[in-house]
Amino acid sequence: MATRSETAAQTRRALLDAAGTLLDAGGPDAVTLREVGARAGVSRSAPYRHFADKEHLLTVLATDAWSELGDGLGQLVVDADTAPEQSLRSALVWLIKVGRSRPHLYRLMFTAPVADPTAAVRAAEHAQDLFLQIVSTVVGPHQSMRYGGLLLTSAHGIVGLELSGHLAFDKWQSTAEDLVDLLIGLLPPG
Repeated sequence: MATRSETAAQTRRALLDAAGTLLDAGGPDAVTLREVGARAGVSRSAPYRHFADKEHLLTVLATDAWSELGDGLGQLVVDADTAPEQSLRSALVWLIKVGRSRPHLYRLMFTAPVADPTAAVRAAEHAQDLFLQIVSTVVGPHQSMRYGGLLLTSAHGIVGLELSGHLAFDKWQSTAEDLVDLLIGLLPPG
């Protein structure tokens, strides 16, 4: 039999999964605590016991996304068997894939949280610090921030152009992955 805290954790997870599904389907406007509870199969009041309001729920979704990204980047940092340039490519392509597959969540990650931003900011900063560690292995520690900013803003621009339909292969003869490879190839050695 599950303990009360295990049941609460399962309910919270079900609510977050339902909110993620709603967010993916229709953006932040599609996420309401009432609909999240209905999709999760819990009582009407259950979402309000876990989240103060919709903004808090959306902040938790963004925080979890940053934490998941941080976990992946952390694996790349400790993976000694992968070339630094390949780790950097994996990090950038992973971010682009989030933008492609979950554009509403991606936008939410890069929007200042309305409700209690502390955890979201910490998770984003942690992921960004790990990203800079990966960049540092390619260009060296003294240039990692400048090139990290260039790479991150480039990946963000690639996502935006791709989502808006302006990064068409017919026009540019390049995919997002081709552009990532080009950017990494232009980096100075560390």
